[in-house]
Amino acid sequence: MLHTLDLSLELDRATYKKELLDDQLRLRELALQCYRERQSVVLVFEGWDAAGKGGSIRRLTAKLDPRGYHVYAIAAPVQGKHRHYLWRFWRRLLPADERQLQIFDRSWYGRVLVERVEGFASEPEWKRAYREINDFERQLADSGVVIVKYFFHIDKDEQLRRFEARKTTPHKRWKLTDEDFRNRDKWDAYEVAIEEMLVRTSTHTAPWTLVEANDKRHARVKCLRHLVEVLEERLADVPS
Repeated sequence: MLHTLDLSLELDRATYKKELLDDQLRLRELALQCYRERQSVVLVFEGWDAAGKGGSIRRLTAKLDPRGYHVYAIAAPVQGKHRHYLWRFWRRLLPADERQLQIFDRSWYGRVLVERVEGFASEPEWKRAYREINDFERQLADSGVVIVKYFFHIDKDEQLRRFEARKTTPHKRWKLTDEDFRNRDKWDAYEVAIEEMLVRTSTHTAPWTLVEANDKRHARVKCLRHLVEVLEERLADVPS
């Protein structure tokens, strides 16, 4: 699936600024409507290191009332390993009258990505996780939650270029670790894991949207535009 994406897609700066602002303002209106309708939305952002997930999240939330969304930056589990891995995500989910948009910068998909590739989960554990994740998302959808999932794809050369840029940019250097370069050696293994994840967890209720992210401007607008379209369709079905 990844190899079918056209990573040459890009937006010029003028078009980007106009489309980004138009979609941000429209999303602000839709977020207000979500509040009125008590509509919960769960957003999942996955992708390669340095693919631009954080930047897209910042643009997505830039015009929103901060009381109406929450961003969860998910790191590797360090506590509660005696609990089921989905526990730390269930406990974060809030009712719609507290937060309408709940955004996961990385998510429960770590089970079938980094935990699989790095050996933190056994083969029976990560193989079982596909069914567990689909059931988890189906329960959310059955309770009325809108689930939107994005995978940001870049090529290996673009990732290296961004790593090198971080090295020379003082305010971005903190993002770069030796682990990032080490993970590049496992690119092929991660690609296999990503492909299987996309195939086995893209469902009718929670499909994946693949984002061509070699050009950050294109990725940000595509993500934002897609979310606007999803919410417009969902809220149009809400009885007035």
